[in-house]
Amino acid sequence: MGVQGLTTYVESNTNFLQDVRFRDSRLVIDGCSLYFRLYFNHGLDQQHGGDYDAFACLLTQFLSALAACNIQPYVLLDGGMDPSDKKFPTLRQRLQSKIKEADSLSHGRGGSVLPILVRKVFVQVLVQRGIPLIQCPAEADWDIACLARQWNCPVLTNDSDFYIFDLPAGYLPLRFFQWTNLNGKASQRYVPSRCYTTNNLCRRFGGMNRELLPLCAVLTGNDYGAPKEAETLLALIDGRALGRGGGRGRGRAPASRIEGILNWLSSFPSVAEALEEVSRLMDGEAGAGKRAQKCGLSAQLWAAMQEYNIKAQSSLAPWFSGGALAPRGKTSALAQLPECLSLAAAQGQLPPLALDAFVMQRVLLFPQVENSKLASSHCSSTAIRQAVYGILLQGSGAQPSKEAHVQMQGIRGGRGRGGRGGGGRGQQGMNEAAKAAAAQSHGFSSPVFVEEYDRLDLNLKKNQVEAIIPRNRVYLDGLSQVNAFPTINSIAGCLFTSWCTMLK
Repeated sequence: MGVQGLTTYVESNTNFLQDVRFRDSRLVIDGCSLYFRLYFNHGLDQQHGGDYDAFACLLTQFLSALAACNIQPYVLLDGGMDPSDKKFPTLRQRLQSKIKEADSLSHGRGGSVLPILVRKVFVQVLVQRGIPLIQCPAEADWDIACLARQWNCPVLTNDSDFYIFDLPAGYLPLRFFQWTNLNGKASQRYVPSRCYTTNNLCRRFGGMNRELLPLCAVLTGNDYGAPKEAETLLALIDGRALGRGGGRGRGRAPASRIEGILNWLSSFPSVAEALEEVSRLMDGEAGAGKRAQKCGLSAQLWAAMQEYNIKAQSSLAPWFSGGALAPRGKTSALAQLPECLSLAAAQGQLPPLALDAFVMQRVLLFPQVENSKLASSHCSSTAIRQAVYGILLQGSGAQPSKEAHVQMQGIRGGRGRGGRGGGGRGQQGMNEAAKAAAAQSHGFSSPVFVEEYDRLDLNLKKNQVEAIIPRNRVYLDGLSQVNAFPTINSIAGCLFTSWCTMLK
């Protein structure tokens, strides 16, 4: 998530951020923001597959700095995609952008593309250091906010949505968290930082109601988008309210659209009255014949605001206190995940790709720095992914034929340009091999497909990849009873054995 332009606005107003000496506290950390920040802001290699040793050392230094200040970190990671699909257009746009950045890096120019194993190394180091962590079923923002609110401790992240969440202990932007510059005596070391609270922002606008901040985020636009009619509403607000210097501001012209919206919202004592004014403005613009449309906009705005409505009690707090089962998420599909896989997912040992394949039957394959004229490097593992999909989705109604068999010969593919008039020899070789593998398992009563998004030349391409169902059912529920090996090793071994069986 993220609110367009909000970070720039807040950081350009020093009164919104307060200097703090952070120590002796719990700290809820947005894991994804942290590993992106650490990797990209310390000049680590992006062009040659990643510098994982340097990254592991850097993360270890960060954790040691926290320990020196008696700060107890709790790390939350994003899991799979939002099942509501509200954010999918944004994810797709970002993936297309990363394809272009990866190509730019391959030619020695600028860009930011995270090497593919950074997240894995991040989790490994946290486990080795005994740092409490959890991978959430979907996006972690809301769970991070709920946990920080319950524990009354700050959040460390780079996400501008945390300028909207009402957190009593505030939000510490990673940009201002000076963990490499510890101060204080040995027993009283602290991290110089800056802390934001919604109180500071609302005070600037005459003590406006904090419950109005989510409406500002929705109107401005976040990763979930905004209702189509919102742009019309913003034009009306700009022309009718902001031009008159409305709100509890100081009468000067707003420096930005965000400031203008906040200035306008500050004139309302409650969310209900602000939404009522939205209806009035839209009614005057559209006429009496479109009452349903303007009422619908108010309802859409209200629904979108609920993304920022955090609970007093976090469902993840029991997980960190020990003895709690892994969270199953809000969807019935994820609730059907076998307990051992649910536990592995919560521990960060099962990647989001597996969750997306299970819940959404859709997978995003993130681009890497490579020769964009050749086939995507993900093509080399298509048959492996098909086997993994088959194991995960074997209960989805598909039935294997008597001779489910995968031929791997010819999967290497050739060189050449991809995506021109049929995909080029490299890409085409991969696709034909995958089709041949799927063809050997015809006889399904209802084939199961996973929608994959991968690079083809410099474009994002959607492919329907058939899940290869194993001939002999793999009983994943039983893996949790295998005491000889850690759960994740049992799962990995199961996947490898099943794949090899299909190759015979």
